[in-house]
Amino acid sequence: MMDKQSLDFLKRLLETPGPSGYESEIQQVVRDYVQPFADQVTTDSHGNVIVCLNPEAEQRAMFAGHCDQIGLIVTHIDADGFIYAQTIGGWDPQQLIGQRMQIWTRNGGVPAVISRKPIHLLSEEERRQVVKQKDMWLDIGAANKEEAQEVVRIGDAVTLELGFQAMRNNLANAPGMDNRTGVWVVIEALRRCHGKPLKCAIYAVSTVQEEIGLRGVKTSAFGIDPHVGIAVDVTHATDCPSIDKNQQGDIGLGDGPVVFRGPNMNPHVTERVIQEADSQSIPYQLAALGRAASNDANALQISRAGVATGLVAVPNRYMHSAVETISLDDIDHAADLLAAFASSLDGQDDFTP
Repeated sequence: MMDKQSLDFLKRLLETPGPSGYESEIQQVVRDYVQPFADQVTTDSHGNVIVCLNPEAEQRAMFAGHCDQIGLIVTHIDADGFIYAQTIGGWDPQQLIGQRMQIWTRNGGVPAVISRKPIHLLSEEERRQVVKQKDMWLDIGAANKEEAQEVVRIGDAVTLELGFQAMRNNLANAPGMDNRTGVWVVIEALRRCHGKPLKCAIYAVSTVQEEIGLRGVKTSAFGIDPHVGIAVDVTHATDCPSIDKNQQGDIGLGDGPVVFRGPNMNPHVTERVIQEADSQSIPYQLAALGRAASNDANALQISRAGVATGLVAVPNRYMHSAVETISLDDIDHAADLLAAFASSLDGQDDFTP
């Protein structure tokens, strides 16, 4: 069962905004949390927060979890005070209809709603069409453009209304489980390694701008130059209606973190992760991926002359929505798994395929 300190850290992560390019607040949450146990904490010019134990060791291992979330960015305020925005990251516009939002300004969050005209006023043709993001607007209750401009600027970031909601069977939902859970796992894994006799330098990195092109892991991995690395992100849970398990695999909430196999993953790293899970009786699920991953594992593997890379994922229902749902047990086990992997490294491991 997850302890209160760890759960409070997760809640703080989920209650703090951090769309791609606007991660400074979420990174401060990470820096504050790691102070009691980290040997070294740095922030690079890109915004990646790099936390290390045993930095003097010759062999380096890197755990990467991206802290950014999808969002919007303010592009226009019309004469009536309604606000228009572009997307940051990959949105299904249908997920935005009728949502409560927050516009993150220099003076804090401004409540907003986003929608379109009511169904009563839609023409027959409009009812048959899938709504486009450009046809929706943000409403902060301003009377006109001048009033809206007093609090909102072009370029302000926007998120869904943030927060954490507990559910039955130790499940929880929130916007931004993708990928605050990954950040939580890599940082918690490092905390659980604190005080253990490590033979490698262990770097846990809260990376930035994954949602717009895996950007932060590229710069942080170049700087660290790890010998081995594991990326932690969410993956699709398939234990709900309408998903084809024949193609997407059989992935359930509460059945453990997902260990991926395939060309983006170094086979020796993957086998070591599985070996540690088995030896520590940590539940896990296997999944296959026949191409380069669409997450930090992709860029991590091909950094510099190459990094022996693994991918551990958190099952997530309803990804890129306001109600992303995960199992608290899964992330707890994922942190234990990464900590076990780190402790297993002897400083001389050769992961050459």
